[in-house]
Amino acid sequence: MLKVKLVRSRIGCSPKQCQTLDALGLKRIRQEKSFEEAPAVAGMIEKVKHLIEVTKS
Repeated sequence: MLKVKLVRSRIGCSPKQCQTLDALGLKRIRQEKSFEEAPAVAGMIEKVKHLIEVTKS
């Protein structure tokens, strides 16, 4: 399981990055979601790694 937490603002992001955050379900700062480890999730995390914090649980 991966815990993904939005730690930086979406303001100033490209539209693609905002869509990726929407797909991850992260809309507000300090919001957390849990995901199973999968290649699709890893790709989304890679696209917005400068905005999020990932911990393994």
